[in-house]
Amino acid sequence: MTTKELLYLDDALGHAMFLVTQCEEAAGKLQDATLKQQAQQMADRHRQVYRKFYDLV
Repeated sequence: MTTKELLYLDDALGHAMFLVTQCEEAAGKLQDATLKQQAQQMADRHRQVYRKFYDLV
């Protein structure tokens, strides 16, 4: 991989982890069970994206 591609992956990993954190924080603050579950599902999905990017390295 080129340096530019590695920098892109590093950036993508950072964004994916940021989204995981944001969704988990939202899930922790939500009172509505349905919304809480949806936020947690979004966190799980972003975690999967993170793993896929990580596996490229």
